[in-house]
Amino acid sequence: MNTTSQGAYRSAFKFSTQDVGTAKLIFNLRKDDAPLPLSAVTGKLILVPANGKKRVRDVTLVDKVNGIAEYVLDDEEIKMYGFFQCELVLVYSNKQAMSAHKFGFEVTQSLMDQDIAPVGEYYIDDFETLKAKIVEMYDSAIQTLEELKKKFEDLENIETKEGAQKKADAVQANVDNHLNDKKNPHSVTKSQVGLSAVTNDTQAKKVDFDKHTSDTSNPHKVTAAQVGLGNVINEKQATYAQLLTHDSNGIRHTSQVEKDKWNGSQLYKITQDNGLAKYLSGADFNTVTDTGFYYISSASTALNAPVNNNGYLMVYNYGTYAYQEYTSYSSSDTSSSGRRKFMRNKVASSDTWTTWREIESVEGSQAKADKALTEAKAYTDTKVSLLPSTWTTISLINGAVASPTVPLRYRTKNGGDEIQINGGFKSALGTIIASGLPEVKYPTEFLVATVGTYGYLRMDYRTNGDLYLAGGTVNSEASISKISVNATIPIS
Repeated sequence: MNTTSQGAYRSAFKFSTQDVGTAKLIFNLRKDDAPLPLSAVTGKLILVPANGKKRVRDVTLVDKVNGIAEYVLDDEEIKMYGFFQCELVLVYSNKQAMSAHKFGFEVTQSLMDQDIAPVGEYYIDDFETLKAKIVEMYDSAIQTLEELKKKFEDLENIETKEGAQKKADAVQANVDNHLNDKKNPHSVTKSQVGLSAVTNDTQAKKVDFDKHTSDTSNPHKVTAAQVGLGNVINEKQATYAQLLTHDSNGIRHTSQVEKDKWNGSQLYKITQDNGLAKYLSGADFNTVTDTGFYYISSASTALNAPVNNNGYLMVYNYGTYAYQEYTSYSSSDTSSSGRRKFMRNKVASSDTWTTWREIESVEGSQAKADKALTEAKAYTDTKVSLLPSTWTTISLINGAVASPTVPLRYRTKNGGDEIQINGGFKSALGTIIASGLPEVKYPTEFLVATVGTYGYLRMDYRTNGDLYLAGGTVNSEASISKISVNATIPIS
């Protein structure tokens, strides 16, 4: 993509925050002193106000022929007073060009949008009215002073500090006397303190109680049955430590993890017990359908092997979907002719097998690639040798008309690696204008210029040598006086 910046321009015009719905930006776009067509353009306007928060908006293409676009600031943007940095970006639909235009403008804050809080509001018609207003304010102040005096008089009736202290001391003395009264002045009963079931009897002495509780000779003759041990025999038991030692013995006891591992282990052998592949000699490959790894001796195509060579067979089976891979064995490391790999599978629910498919080796792939490259180069060299290096006029068809000054023509370039097409013509769109040009390996699309109107067209150079005028975007197809071509097409 080619990006063109037209420079930065700070405009002198200003908007006001009161220009709601009327703050409009109008762009008259020109190129080389002529209107810039906008028929294949998408316009974006980038606004960065004083607060730095970028906004991207679509512009309206008012007149695509004369290159006129406009944008009206929305209600939120017109309130963002201060300087705006802006850029108008035009992106063409062919994705090959973009134009950027930077500019700036200012939005001033209207007095109507400023909040000014008044201290007071007075409307005076004459001096006598002003005098009366001042007297009124004085009387109001005097009245306020009188009210304050009355409030201070009320304060004189408040208790003094000394009087309040005497009263507090008297209350404290009464409280102390009450606290020192131990004769149950409130007549509290034992029920009120939660001891209604306690009798007024003599209790056992603490020393006698302590002697009874320390007696370990079973003074109450408690039996084993009374404590729930009637079935326990009077024999020595293993200690708790001995029980833990026995319980943690990993040799005598297996864990649940080990049991789960044994229960989930493979129950079908895919190799011999020592890990070697299973051995088969002279076996019919069609009968080897059990999953496993095998070494096959005396393998032959008569027994449905892919080649007459011993090797390794891998079998994967899921029900009736048997799959085989066979790798022939070779003791030579200098040649891979003996080491070949094949695959096939059995048709589901059938005794039919697909044919063996060989899996290509690196050496085989390279040999085929080298062969294809050699043949392609020979083909290209043959075609290039037939191409002239001088200009050859192209015969036009399907109503296409050549330019009288520079007719459409072609020649080879860069030693025959490219075809150059040059000249002019006029034709209807969507038409094959010529055929029989040199064939190329890949089709090529390219743009051509129009004379007489603004726009562009696309042409296709096809692999069979046809030139096709596809069409494009122009202001007026009827105004095209000539289509100018200057393109280079790779042959391969």
